[in-house]
Amino acid sequence: MTNNPLVGAQYLLRGFQLILKPGLRRFVLIPILINTIVFSLLAWLGVSQFEAFMDYLLPEDSWFAFIRWLLWPLFVMALVLVIIYTFTTLANLIAGPFNGLLAEQVERVLSGQEPEQNAGDIWKDILPSLLSELRKLGYFLLRAVPLLVLFIIPVVNVAAPFIWLAFNAWFLALEYADYPMANHGLKFPEQHARLKAVRLTSLGFGGGATVLTMIPVVNFVAMPAAVAGATVLWHEQFKKGDTAN
Repeated sequence: MTNNPLVGAQYLLRGFQLILKPGLRRFVLIPILINTIVFSLLAWLGVSQFEAFMDYLLPEDSWFAFIRWLLWPLFVMALVLVIIYTFTTLANLIAGPFNGLLAEQVERVLSGQEPEQNAGDIWKDILPSLLSELRKLGYFLLRAVPLLVLFIIPVVNVAAPFIWLAFNAWFLALEYADYPMANHGLKFPEQHARLKAVRLTSLGFGGGATVLTMIPVVNFVAMPAAVAGATVLWHEQFKKGDTAN
């Protein structure tokens, strides 16, 4: 196994290339549509509420109003990261069954087989997919809430966005690797252990997914590209010699 953040980022790029293949395009249409709707709604909500949030947290008539312009970029970064996670969670909660099917089809391509339509599999995977997403949500909240407290601690709050960024990268690696691993019967604890064994590669992949989600227009294909990239990561780093297959 390779433990290198650059290798992890390359898996995401390879996933982006895979979803452009003719045999896989039809499997990414629904995830892209879900991405577009969810991200558009969250972006509108975030922009409309951000100014009111800043006025409440740092009112212009308060004694510390002079540092508002210094903290503004930090709060913008924090808001973007929160929106990215919320967007990712909602989009994956809705698109989970389709993402599992996409991971299955990508793996067929990697093994030299033609993708095949398995529409019926989507329905039987809905409940397991929802339960998996809810479990990942619990994992996230147990760690995110203490991290969010860092944003209100003086001095420490300067580093808070960067700590949040690292955590977000790690979580996105867990989020997207779940689809190919779950297809092979691996539960969340084992998925966590395997990604932890190549933590730098996982962080590189998750960091790349975070960046991809921040780029306008490109962010609409971030989810299917990350699912495909995570499947390549699974296929090359973990699947060979795996006794569960």
